[in-house]
Amino acid sequence: MKTRPSQDDLDVYVWEGKSDIADRVARALANFDADVIRADNIAVSRDVTSVRMSVAIISVTVIDRPSFSVSDWQAGHGMPVVWVAAEARNSDPRVYPPEYSNVLTADFTAAELRTLVFKVAGVVREQGSRAKAAEPLIATSACMRVFLSEVEAFADCDSTVLIRGETGVGKERVARLLHEGHRRYGKGPFVAVNCGAIPDGLFESHFFGHAKGAFTGATFAHKGYFEQAQEGTLFLDEIGDLPLYQQVKLLRVLEQSCVTRLGSTAEIPVDFRLVAATNRDLRELVRQELFRADLYYRLAVIELQVPNLEERGAVDKIAIFKALLGQILPEQEDEVPDWLAALVTRTRFPGNVRELRNVAERVGVMVRQFRAWDRERIGRIFASLAEGVIPANERSPQELAERNRIVGALDAHGWRRQDTASFLGISRKVLWEKMRKYQIVGQDAEVAGELD
Repeated sequence: MKTRPSQDDLDVYVWEGKSDIADRVARALANFDADVIRADNIAVSRDVTSVRMSVAIISVTVIDRPSFSVSDWQAGHGMPVVWVAAEARNSDPRVYPPEYSNVLTADFTAAELRTLVFKVAGVVREQGSRAKAAEPLIATSACMRVFLSEVEAFADCDSTVLIRGETGVGKERVARLLHEGHRRYGKGPFVAVNCGAIPDGLFESHFFGHAKGAFTGATFAHKGYFEQAQEGTLFLDEIGDLPLYQQVKLLRVLEQSCVTRLGSTAEIPVDFRLVAATNRDLRELVRQELFRADLYYRLAVIELQVPNLEERGAVDKIAIFKALLGQILPEQEDEVPDWLAALVTRTRFPGNVRELRNVAERVGVMVRQFRAWDRERIGRIFASLAEGVIPANERSPQELAERNRIVGALDAHGWRRQDTASFLGISRKVLWEKMRKYQIVGQDAEVAGELD
């Protein structure tokens, strides 16, 4: 029954129950490097630290067996499941447990099976690669340590969380920390969705899923984001970009805890924790009637404001830069020259950690290619970041007046940028850009414009 193992190290476990699929699976994969193993009457043993990819193919006829528990089986073996069911039962939500994610009809072809199995194995491999590549979260500054203590305090509660912060501060990283810290939802999937990237007209299909035959091309039933996040965390990034007509549909799901797929009338219960993020001022959007007030209050049960890179200060800037540089130059991470550290310290990064990562990569590649810390070339990288900054001796009267007005507003509000931005009638991001443009730092301390 087993084919010869290969460099791909793919194990395919088959529970066929009352169906006759094990031999068909073996024939379909006979010319490919995979081990096909009957799992009906054996205890499946899988080392979770193994590098081997594993996929299970299970007939729905085993679901009612006393010896078979879907949630226990998947939790214990940590592998995705491909369900095999008769076509007539394919759209019946009672057939499948909440954990199912991939379906083959009983009359599957060899090509269909191979496509789905290799796709699932590829997804697993990709997710594993992303987990290994996760960057360490640097939290040396006092404000960041306080922030992370808040994240830890709220991680294990069921309440919805709204994460606010500028572009590039790491809002998704914070969402993952909230997910991983939850005793129950942390064991489930983490589904991240960019609300600004949902194609117009496809919101329902993406979020609610669709039944087989719901529209042309819907050859299989499809779970939407709400179902994919079952017993896990649904992370909605850039929630402020969601149009009003979609906001009301999201609110309905949050209130009713069930979804109905396109092309179906059956309600499917959903249980997930919602974490949303935005770089926009949702209160201002509510005032402008661009965001529903009831949805805002439903999202903002807990609000977390991620400090930007400037608020975190030089200590975090240097630590993050060295860590990022160390991914390219591991042997030289601790050899960053003082003049380069000074450049990083006094340079503003409007794109926050994301922009700092790009700069570290450029510097790392340059050092690796030229085998030296070329001060002139690296200096030009940082000089390009300063474009758009207006030196004090070149400001027009109008620019001087605007700068004085911003500094006065900052003084009046204790240099709290969110309050100042609201007072000036601009977004926090626009305020930050103007502060960068006019070189407003801290208590109006000027930033040196030249590169040492």
